[in-house]
Amino acid sequence: MNSVVLFRPVGEDELRLVRESNWRAFPPRLPEQPIFYPVLNEEYAIQIARDWNARSGAKGYVLKFAVDGGFLSRYQVQTVGARHHQEYWIPAEDLAEFNRNIIGAIDVVQEFSSNF
Repeated sequence: MNSVVLFRPVGEDELRLVRESNWRAFPPRLPEQPIFYPVLNEEYAIQIARDWNARSGAKGYVLKFAVDGGFLSRYQVQTVGARHHQEYWIPAEDLAEFNRNIIGAIDVVQEFSSNF
């Protein structure tokens, strides 16, 4: 089985739900969130966690995890800005299957606090 390492920038609420899954799954998307966006590199995840999630007294986190590459092969990598702004667009209805294809545990690799 080949694995692909991905990253996910999250705020405190999503981190709590991942922790409650015993670090094995991401929570279902909310109705207004039709897509789950794991990113391909830590630099991009840091940018989102630091600049968006860690605002107004909140904290932002970067999670690192591996997913079965065979499963991911059905999705295309999307570039949404600069060359390093790459992510997968996983439809919300595929998230349970995505979670079943996570290899090992989800790890917290970065934490950011807002400065204001």
